[in-house]
Parts: sequence; structure tokens; C-alpha cells
Amino acid sequence: MELLKMAEKSDCTSFRSPACFKPRPIDENNPAVNGSMTFVNSSFPKEALDMMNMMRRHQKLCDVEIRVDNDTFHAHKIVLAAASPYFRAMFTSGLKESEMSVINIQGVSPVTMAFIIKFAYTGEVKVEEMNVCNLLPAATMFQVNHIIEACCTFLEKQLDPSNCIGIADFALQHGCTALYQTANQFLDQHFSQVSQGEEFLVLSPCQLIQLIKKDELNVRNESEVFNSVLRWVKHDEERRGPKLSNILNAVRCHFLTPRFLKEQIQGCELVKNMPQCCEYLTQILQDLTVCRKYNCHQRTPKVPFVIYTAGGYLQQSLSNMECYNAEDKQWYSLADIPTPRSGLGGAFIEGKFYAVGGRNNSRDGNQDSNAVDCYDPIKNVWRSCCPMNVARNRVGVGVLDGLLYAVGGSEGVTHHKSVERYDPCEEKWCFVSNMLTPRIGVGVSVVKRLLYAVGGYDGNCRLNTVECYNPEKDEWVSVASMKITRSGAGVISLNNYIYAIGGYDGTSQLNSVERYNVDLNEWETVASMSSPRSALSVAVLDDKIYALGGYDGTYFMETVEVYDPKTDKWSKAPSMSCGRSGQASGVWKAPCLAHGIV
Repeated sequence: MELLKMAEKSDCTSFRSPACFKPRPIDENNPAVNGSMTFVNSSFPKEALDMMNMMRRHQKLCDVEIRVDNDTFHAHKIVLAAASPYFRAMFTSGLKESEMSVINIQGVSPVTMAFIIKFAYTGEVKVEEMNVCNLLPAATMFQVNHIIEACCTFLEKQLDPSNCIGIADFALQHGCTALYQTANQFLDQHFSQVSQGEEFLVLSPCQLIQLIKKDELNVRNESEVFNSVLRWVKHDEERRGPKLSNILNAVRCHFLTPRFLKEQIQGCELVKNMPQCCEYLTQILQDLTVCRKYNCHQRTPKVPFVIYTAGGYLQQSLSNMECYNAEDKQWYSLADIPTPRSGLGGAFIEGKFYAVGGRNNSRDGNQDSNAVDCYDPIKNVWRSCCPMNVARNRVGVGVLDGLLYAVGGSEGVTHHKSVERYDPCEEKWCFVSNMLTPRIGVGVSVVKRLLYAVGGYDGNCRLNTVECYNPEKDEWVSVASMKITRSGAGVISLNNYIYAIGGYDGTSQLNSVERYNVDLNEWETVASMSSPRSALSVAVLDDKIYALGGYDGTYFMETVEVYDPKTDKWSKAPSMSCGRSGQASGVWKAPCLAHGIV
């Protein structure tokens, strides 16, 4: 006892060094020889807990019995209090339990209680499918945060379209905010698969509406949401049917195609039997067909989108396919187009990129193409589709109502005014009304369900004229002409404007840019690019316009410029892998992780 008191004294001046001990000179580089040394045994806490655990198993020095149902667990109050705020409050706050040696616990099973106590002594817990649903509530009850974190990490790794709704509900019940948010983000990103599962069918009407209202739903088109609602209603049609009209208000029906709406109104028994639903969808259909303004915006899923570019020309036609990820400012190579092509058009429909027409310029000769190839970003593969009725080089391409339009272009010395469209569901091309003017190197864009053909070359001169196609009337009409003659311009829509970027005026390549206000039928000039470009491609990503490659009159360019309409300024972005002109571009979600893109 006396020795212990002596060791705890902070003032050791009363001790005298043995006569044989003579202090060494001070060494600043070696504190151990300067009269003191701190020794730390990093394994001591574990060794101490291991010894306490052994004593618990042998019921040595235990001062409390935890009884759950008919099972008794011997333990040490100080160890339980150190691991659990629940037990700390029980044993130290003056409650009657602090004086008790036997504590009865309810609301937890004996097996789960054994896990909690073992963790207090070892810091280890085995989480698995068989115990997590009991372990997490118990850990929450006893406020053992480390076990809560372990359970949440385990459940996060188990997330799947078949269980994410249940995991989100479970996390919400037990206050696991981070897991709840992660499960909901997973649900948003995998909505298409989730909506096909059993958990989706047991959502309450309020839960369903809350879910389908979300901007973040990752769907290829709004028909996926609409069909998921029908599936949910049909699961219990007698009780859920009357709620359909209210739920449809949460679906963004203005982004359904007129054809899809007509099919529901005329062919869906569930909709046909409910006059309110028919009236509502009929009104939406009228809004779309007469281009009436509506207050509805597209969903904005929180998944990375990238710019895809395909083909192009550099001394000969290219088969290159690559994509640009703006988050890491990198270009990535993807599977090549089956046949090299330049002067092609391209666009995405429901997550697939369609490369349309163009020409294969090679050392063996030039061949205008009517070919159409489809690229799947998930599988990173191409497949051939039904070819167009005629070959189209320097063709304009746009998507309207889920249909692919091929506008103008040339075959040999023929400059087309013809237009044809492709139905991906039926895999067929059919002609629609001709344009008023033949156009190659034409830019195409779609705004408010109207398709615009901008500029181009008619075989005699470059054009500044613009035509507009109405699919309801199947007719083309002229609208306001551009300020400058342009063929091979980059044409794209953003925020109710159509931008015409660069091009060739018959004398030189252009760096000027103008935009068309579809409501006012007026063109206005905006900031010019730093470099002139014709036969470039353009894309919209994160509300900015990317101008990619092209020909400046001397060189085939690999450089990329970015336009921000908020500041009316252009800036530079990382260059493509090589210079090229006449390539096609489009924007869609990033390819799958297996390809190392994101």
C-alpha cells in the first residue's frame, strides 16, 4: 500500500538516487536518457478486456445479473456502463437499479442480449441476415452506436431492388438517417427494377405518391412511372382503383408521348372504366398536340451523365466511339462503330444511341450509307438496326415523341429534301412530308414537340433559312431565318432556345453563334467561340453547350469549347482523343462501372 502511494505522488523530490546511479548527460535526440520515459502498451486495453471477459464467463467479480426471459447473464456493471449509455444511466444516475444486483430486461431476446453483452467485452459482433433485424433495434435500445453502425453498413451492402423499400422503412423506424437516405437514393436510381418487385406493391397510396413525385427518379421515360402505377392499382383493383385519378396527378404525364396517351385512353381497361382518368389524359393529349404551355419539368436523376461522340473524319472516316465525363474531366474509349462513318447523325432514345447514315470515306473509295447502328452503354456493344430507305450523308437527326427523324442529307449528287422517321418499337422506317428545301449539312433540333431544320446546303448555295415540322399536321412551314448563312453548324436546343453554332458560309468557317427564340420567332447573336468550326458536333450537359471538334479551314480539331448561357461566355474543356469533323454526339447516363468509366 505504501508503495502504491509513493508511485502516485507527483513530486518525487523526496526520493534520492542510489549512490551507484549517476545521471547521463542530456541528449535532445533521445528522451529516454533524459531522466524519464513514457511506456505505452497498445495491447493492454484488449488484454484487460479479455481478462474481464474470462472472469465474466467464470462468474468472477461479477456484480450484476441481467435476466431476459428465463436466461441469466452475469456481468460487470462498469463494463456494461462503458459500452452502453443505457446501462451507464441505469447504474450511475441514482435510479433504483443502481443498487440492484439483478436486472430484468424486456423487449429483447436472450440471443440478442448475449450479442450485446459479448460486444461490451470484446468489441466484436457478427452481423448476418438472420440476426440484423433483431440486433439493430436492440443496439438502438441500448444506444450501442458501434453495433448500430455495423448493422447499417451490413444493410447498405445488402441493398437490392427487391429489398430497398423495406430497408428504408426499417431504417426510418429506428432513426438510422444515413441508411434511410442511402436506401432511398438506391431506390431512386433503380426505380425501374424496384417497381417490378413485391415490396412496391405493398406501398400505401401516400407512399406511392411521395415516391413518384420525386425529381430524382432514374427512368428512361415517363411511361415507366405510368406503368408502375397501373401495376400497383391492379394488385388490389377494388380498393385502389378509385385512387387512380389522384395518383396520376403525380405522374408527369406531359412527358408521355401522344401515341402512348392514345393507347391508354383507348386500350387500357383500367383507364377506360374511370371517366376522370380519361378526361385528365385527354386534356394532357390536347396540351401536347396544340403545343400549349404547361407547368411541368423533367425529372433530374442524380446519376452521372456523359457526352458520347461517334465516328467522324480525319484523313478518312473513323470508327471511334468515346465519352466525356465532366466530373473527372476525362475522355474514355468505348466500343467502335461496326463501320467507319463521317457525316452521320446520332441521338439517344430510351438509353440507346442510334448512329444514322453518313459516309465511309476510305482509301478504297467513298460510300454513302443508309445504315443505322444502335449502341447500348450498359453492355458497351453495337447492333445493326433496320436501314433507312435511302442513304443520307451529312444528315440531320432529331428525336420527337420517341421516334427518330432523319432529315435531308445526300446520296451521291442528290440532295434530299425527304425526311423519314424510325419507330424503335416496330423497327421500321417510313417517310413523312418533305421539307420545303433540300438540305445537307442541316442542323436539327426539337422544342415543344416541333422539329426544326436549320441552315444547310441545297446543292447550289448555303442557307440561312429555317423550317419547322409539326407531326400532328405532317407539314413543314418556314420560320424566321438566321442572321448568317450556315451549313455544317452545330444546332441544339437549351432552355427554349435553338442555338446555331459555327458552320460554313460558303467562304470561310465561322466562330459566330446565334440563337432562336421559339416563342418570339426571332434570332439574336450571342458570344462567339474562340475558334471557327464547321462540321462540328454539339451536346448539352449540365445546362451548358459543348462544341466538339470540327474543321477550322486548315485543321481537323480535337479541341472542345463550353458555352454557359448564364454568363454568355465560352471556356475550354479537355480535348478529344484526336481531331475530327462530321462526328455525331449525344448525352446520356454514364456507361456501367464494368467499363471503368465512373
